[in-house]
Amino acid sequence: MEPILKVKNVVKQYGNYTALNSVSLSVPKGSIYGLLGPNGAGKTSLIRIINQITMPDGGEVLLDGEKLNPSHISHIGYMPEERGLYKTMKVGEQALYLAQLKGLSKKEAKEQLEYWFEKLEIQGWWNKKIQELSKGMAQKIQFVVTVLHQPKLLILDEPFSGFDPVNANIIKDEIMELRDKGTTIIFSTHRMESVEDMCDHIALIHKSNKLIEGELQAVKRRYRTNTFEVGIVPKNLQQLLADISLRYNTRQANFKTLDDELKLEVALSEGQSSRDLLQYLLQYGSVTYFVEKIPSVNDIFIETVSQKK
Repeated sequence: MEPILKVKNVVKQYGNYTALNSVSLSVPKGSIYGLLGPNGAGKTSLIRIINQITMPDGGEVLLDGEKLNPSHISHIGYMPEERGLYKTMKVGEQALYLAQLKGLSKKEAKEQLEYWFEKLEIQGWWNKKIQELSKGMAQKIQFVVTVLHQPKLLILDEPFSGFDPVNANIIKDEIMELRDKGTTIIFSTHRMESVEDMCDHIALIHKSNKLIEGELQAVKRRYRTNTFEVGIVPKNLQQLLADISLRYNTRQANFKTLDDELKLEVALSEGQSSRDLLQYLLQYGSVTYFVEKIPSVNDIFIETVSQKK
């Protein structure tokens, strides 16, 4: 897919501290792009540059092939982790004000707000003040004012913070629907299960440097360890355990056994094949399942960050 956003060798420094060290990214159109990294990695600095809150000290950012400029602000929606609603203003009044800042007329803003308030079943909140709402309710309002101008690029920083599981799922569905309608979404989060569930592409920034970028499944394949999860009902358990440990790097998985089924993880060495392993196991009993263990995003995150300490 063509990139909607290209970050090219961006550098950001604060005095003697380098927050971004020649970072380059390519965000495909119509994707959900997971921007990952531990606290202090440089993610927020990059997001602030994309939103033109601060400027880079080197490199450039392109949106739809054009160098980032003030006219692009109306094409970007940004929901920061630290929310920015005015607590004493009424919901409807504030939403109209923020919509018009994004370039909508009052009429257009009202139409979009009516659509979203009905969709999320929050029509009764119009005259409430933000301070009268729970954190999760305020989060819904923040989401609405972020998306109602129909941005090309939507940047969500920890979008599920403060939501209970039911409302988190509602917002997740809305994010997926926006993606399906053509919105590109940069999704910054520490919730790796959300990344697995939603993201098409990911990038990992650590200590101001980009360490990983690519299509999610391709990245996971790149980090494969040639390890297989195996279930077997052995004819002779002790014989199998004694023999297999001589030939393969094996450990008993932390699973409960069921009906005398043994569950193993087998890491193949160079030159060893999964076909040979399966044939070997069939000599010792009935194989109930045999699957390759693909690393999770969380596994990749921890391994990569740990190596760079």
